[in-house]
Amino acid sequence: MKLAILGGGQLGKMFLQEATDYPMPVAVLDPDPRAPCAAMTGLFKQGDFNDKQTVLNFAQDAAAVGIEIEHVSVEALEELEAAGKRVIPAPRVLRIIQDKGLQKQFYADHKLPTAPFYLADSLADVDLERIPLPFVQKTRTGGYDGKGVQVIVTEEDLPKLRDVPSVIETLCPIAHEIAVIVAADDDGKTAVYPVVEMVFDKVLNLVDYVQMPTFLNANIRKRAQALAVELVQAFGAAGLYAVEMFVTQSGEIWINETAPRVHNSGHLTIEACANSQFEQMWRLLAGMPLASVQQYRLAAMVNLIGAYGHSGPAVLEGLDEVLALDETFIHWYGKAETRPGRKMGHITVLADHEPALKAKIDKIRKAVRVVSYH
Repeated sequence: MKLAILGGGQLGKMFLQEATDYPMPVAVLDPDPRAPCAAMTGLFKQGDFNDKQTVLNFAQDAAAVGIEIEHVSVEALEELEAAGKRVIPAPRVLRIIQDKGLQKQFYADHKLPTAPFYLADSLADVDLERIPLPFVQKTRTGGYDGKGVQVIVTEEDLPKLRDVPSVIETLCPIAHEIAVIVAADDDGKTAVYPVVEMVFDKVLNLVDYVQMPTFLNANIRKRAQALAVELVQAFGAAGLYAVEMFVTQSGEIWINETAPRVHNSGHLTIEACANSQFEQMWRLLAGMPLASVQQYRLAAMVNLIGAYGHSGPAVLEGLDEVLALDETFIHWYGKAETRPGRKMGHITVLADHEPALKAKIDKIRKAVRVVSYH
């Protein structure tokens, strides 16, 4: 039995590291010949995962097909599924998630809490009476890691609006940003990871660090996990789902968006939990039982992001200071070059109590930079 993965980035790399424990070959398709997965498997193929025929040819001899990025050919996945191959996530679910408009409408149709919104086909459809300032514009397709998102606070911001099909939604009064990763098998059984809290870099609009579990109260944690399971059950398909949510200033929980794959917010499960999100992904593709999600230690993950003003061959400054900390784990993604805002790796730390965890986070954030001397 061979597995085929569309996407050879850092998520694919961490999946391969997990998959090597099992006697099942994994092939990877990515357009970049220097993708992080390229050096990790003899079954790496350079090719466009958005091209239907390329994907069909690549996966023709695989028993199961998975993704590490949403922006792939759904048409190819539909044909592969029709041919009897196991496809995770289900193509019908991926179609919904690829289009933020369909995704938001799915939440509304299933009465799942989310920010008030409407769909705009063009700038002419933007209606300040329907949702007044401040609001958020999200392009319906193609956006990721904060790209394709415009926050419109005042009338002076209106020229930033893009003339593309969009979701226009109320600017959420965010108190906290959290996420829950849920694995669901073919029978609808779920394994739910502890709630994580994501702290964002407000300039780059990227996750700065993640902590597991969130230190928010038990009621919020319980409600968030229940809401994530309700959403996954509404999808009605096996898969691994990362459900991102906002906790509002009044204590409500709104679903922001969902990723049907392994996710940045779950990387710390590698060291913190009995089984990582990548183990769950492998088991889902292989049709194996779901794994335990028990968390052993408090954990945090700090993203290693390319520094401003630095482009070229990557250098990690402060490595010696980080390695002097106990229970610290570095994950370097193997990308050849850095550039401002690019995800280059992450560092996971473990601790027994909150002050120790926070101290490690602060130490790493002050000590480490990804730069280039060229």
